[in-house]
Amino acid sequence: MTTTEKTYAGVCVTCNEQGYLTNFEQWNKDVGLAIAKEEQIEMTDKHWEVIQFLQEQHKKQVPLSIRKIGKSGVVSIKEFYQLFPKGPLKISSRISGIPKPVSCI
Repeated sequence: MTTTEKTYAGVCVTCNEQGYLTNFEQWNKDVGLAIAKEEQIEMTDKHWEVIQFLQEQHKKQVPLSIRKIGKSGVVSIKEFYQLFPKGPLKISSRISGIPKPVSCI
């Protein structure tokens, strides 16, 4: 896997070829905001709730899917698509600093 270094909000992070952080420890909220801006997402409290949920699931090593997020009680599937319209799980995972979920093609 090829990795590159990028700087978000003054923090140098290592990313894979698809732009996902390869080290979750490099993530902070400012890095997440910078990635969101790159993805043209205006972050709201609801966005951050989703990000926090994804990070918690990642720490527990729980595989993620859109269906699982829709059943989480955090957001419905419809809301998830409204928050992250260009690929909800891919984009929200990237913003949250976690690897691209296996369920994403």
